[in-house]
Amino acid sequence: MESTIATNANRDNWNGGEKKPLGVSYGKMMMWFFILSDALTFSGFLGAYGLMRFKFIDSWPIADEVFTHFPFLHGVHAPMYYVALMTFVLIFSSVTMVLAVDAGHQMNKAKVTFYMFLTIIGGAIFLGSQAWEWKNFIGGSYGAIQLNDGKIIQFVDAIGHQVTLESFAKKGHSGRIQHTKSNGLWYVEEANLPAITINEVIEGFKAHPELNIRTEQINLELKKKIIVPRANAMKYLKESKAVVVGANLSENEYGKTLFADFFFFITGFHGFHVLSGVLINSIIFFNVIIGTYERRGHYEMVEKVGLYWHFVDLVWVFVFTFFYLV
Repeated sequence: MESTIATNANRDNWNGGEKKPLGVSYGKMMMWFFILSDALTFSGFLGAYGLMRFKFIDSWPIADEVFTHFPFLHGVHAPMYYVALMTFVLIFSSVTMVLAVDAGHQMNKAKVTFYMFLTIIGGAIFLGSQAWEWKNFIGGSYGAIQLNDGKIIQFVDAIGHQVTLESFAKKGHSGRIQHTKSNGLWYVEEANLPAITINEVIEGFKAHPELNIRTEQINLELKKKIIVPRANAMKYLKESKAVVVGANLSENEYGKTLFADFFFFITGFHGFHVLSGVLINSIIFFNVIIGTYERRGHYEMVEKVGLYWHFVDLVWVFVFTFFYLV
């Protein structure tokens, strides 16, 4: 009988948050260990990003020219506005999590429920916003030409504003048909053909004397990409390899492919953390509603998941700084 009581007591100590030598429960301690290890992981990723950016500092894509979209404002140049809104929403969700934890200390079930709900909504909005950013980044904005050496050139008007390929390309009919499984070799197909060909871009460029091209290279003093005089433009166009629209792991209309690789990996990894946080918060939210923590006599589980959520928000501050501000 005594053995059974001791076993139950140990189990209660493990789950219930009995104070330990370091002043926290086992659950909190394990959460701090996880946060520390995850912080080291993100530090490694951001450190690698910083190293590559420093190495290619004179040709790295400019954030103000990449993240310019805003929902329902098609064609409006709004650099960084939506990213700033996303960041505000995520930080605000951290505030509501603090309020949920505080309400838990007061054993106020109604307030815990309300603030946990707001935290989940904030995380879901952030995830949807990040998916929208990915969609626009992958879909592209203007289009560009990739040269034989892998570098990118873009097209600008007389005052230096970038223009889309569709706005000047001279449409023609090439007669080229995409190779698919149904009209060629069995089980063999190629990627979708670009809507605009290199020849159409070159011919359109010749027909618009007001246009110039700019390279990946950046004037570090002006923090703007270098515009090539029109007299030298054809030298670059003769080295054209492919039309690039949007960004993926192998090509990037905005410049360095490495930028897209790091963007997808780091923001995707952080997005996975946010998704995990939303799911865990949803489970805790359900337990709050059914009174699980009321019966336990404490809301420590809310506090533990709150530590994770604050960490995710803090990491985004660094990701936001590295990718969008610096």
